[in-house]
Amino acid sequence: MITIPLLPPGAPLWFPPVDRASEDGIVAAGGDLSPERLVLAYRSGIFPWYDEDSPILWWSPDPRCVLFPDEAHIPRRLGRDMRRGKFRFTVDADFERVIRACAAAPRPGQKGTWLIPEMVKAYIRLHHLGLARSVEAWERVAGEEILAGGLYGVLMGRVFFGESMFHARSDGSKAAVAALVAMCRELDVEMIDCQQTTAHMLRFGAREIPRREFIRRLRILTPTI
Repeated sequence: MITIPLLPPGAPLWFPPVDRASEDGIVAAGGDLSPERLVLAYRSGIFPWYDEDSPILWWSPDPRCVLFPDEAHIPRRLGRDMRRGKFRFTVDADFERVIRACAAAPRPGQKGTWLIPEMVKAYIRLHHLGLARSVEAWERVAGEEILAGGLYGVLMGRVFFGESMFHARSDGSKAAVAALVAMCRELDVEMIDCQQTTAHMLRFGAREIPRREFIRRLRILTPTI
């Protein structure tokens, strides 16, 4: 039986090795959401995911779902709409609006939101530090341009750690993913971490890899592990 380590608030910056995670991928509980701890977590292949009824939970699932930009493909209908100029894309144009929209859209299978206020504040801090980034997809509707969808995540080295996405219009989040792929190709980002396996990302060519391979790639693609 695996005991999940409990990190008290203000604990030294440390996580147990990910190969000691529970069967469902929990590495540790507790700690804090300081920028320093979040940076260490991502560099270690770990991310926070919890709700208001639990302590902070730190995860490193095995296998890990990733999307390699060079392997990505755009669904046919979406590609056609994009070529016709249905969407306009921006990067970091309205990070706070994107993350708050994501907070209103719970993850599949989860009641309520995992993006509680302290999580939102933590990622806004990371954005101000230049680490958390957003992609926005805009669509003109009845003469007015609206935010059709978007996503945010953490960019470190040549890895984009995807956190959450939302859509307010049909295909809005899919369009944001397509724009993210284009951004990653332009910036020479080699891997997009999807965290969880979803049909949404599999349609773009995402696939599962063993956690040990994910960690090996992190050591190459992100600085100072």
